[in-house]
Amino acid sequence: MGALTLALMGLLTSMPASAQTILVFGDSLSSAHNMPEDKGWVHLLQQRLGNEDKVINASISGETTSGGLARLPRTLKQTDPDIVLLELGGNDGLRGLPPRQINDRLDQMIQMIRDYPAKVGILGIMIPPNYGPQYSDAFKNIYPELAEKYGLPLKPFILDNIAFNDDLMQKDGIHPNAAAQPTVLDNVWSVVDQLLSLPPLKTDD
Repeated sequence: MGALTLALMGLLTSMPASAQTILVFGDSLSSAHNMPEDKGWVHLLQQRLGNEDKVINASISGETTSGGLARLPRTLKQTDPDIVLLELGGNDGLRGLPPRQINDRLDQMIQMIRDYPAKVGILGIMIPPNYGPQYSDAFKNIYPELAEKYGLPLKPFILDNIAFNDDLMQKDGIHPNAAAQPTVLDNVWSVVDQLLSLPPLKTDD
């Protein structure tokens, strides 16, 4: 971890003054699950942005909102982001955890990021219909409710145009495959574009 921190510090100090650091804080949907890292949408985002802005992927396969909340303070300190793309909650939903609990933990993370300060974008997910309409609807509503509460850019469903296409999903039916990653990036791009257009929250003291 010490080596990673030093590497991140070197990358950040070598960036142009106008550059923005984008932290992707998510789970397996953002961690290039079961594929080479350079095939994942986060790597593709860096390619699309070019060299001016820096993308750091702090996504962990299997991550929950509980785990994310616990490691977020240290991650913010290590990476010093201008923008955070928050993509968590799916593993909580698959475990059937109460939507209110998921909402509360995401809410705490959003407040923590804004207080850092950094800009926040929300990348949402949906739960398979076999969980029942009452639970699925309550879960689906978490992300737009938080986006409305804080006035944040939102992509309600990161797997839009992917989830029901077998050619774009891995055999588990949960994770997008390598062929789907450009579409994931297209889904995320509107949130990234909105956040980049906003002025940085940090001031040069």
